[in-house]
Amino acid sequence: MAVVNKGVASSPLAFADFLQVVERAPLISIDLVVQNSRGQALLGWRTNQPACDHWFVPGGRVLKNETLDAAFLRLSQAELGVALPRSQGQWLGVYEHFYDSNAGRLDGFGTHYVVLAYTLQLDESDMALPLGEQHSQYRWASKAEIIQDASVHLHSRAYFE
Repeated sequence: MAVVNKGVASSPLAFADFLQVVERAPLISIDLVVQNSRGQALLGWRTNQPACDHWFVPGGRVLKNETLDAAFLRLSQAELGVALPRSQGQWLGVYEHFYDSNAGRLDGFGTHYVVLAYTLQLDESDMALPLGEQHSQYRWASKAEIIQDASVHLHSRAYFE
């Protein structure tokens, strides 16, 4: 019997194996609703599926055998350029995201996420926002702007409605 090291993420799946999981099971993710001192929220322009070509809040998947605390540290580092403890976030709630698309851009199945959402208070100077893998650009927007802007993905707009 294999011993599992709790809290340490497993090696990433081969992409084909990952797509089989996407086709057959929901994914768990953490979304980071980052707000600055002016009450604006951080949005990134998504470059990959699902939600490609929309403004979206930062976040990402929880990996197999990864604790939520470890995932929060990893995702805040990857998405915001600063590793933050989960205790720094304020719990926003559980959300479900359903997409018609998937990361492989394959026909026949979409993506289902169970999302754990947290708010964070940060300013741009607190972060080193990465470009390329997930987002091609960033912007700060007010709640009213987010709600009215159809280019903000409906799943991100839901955090502000």
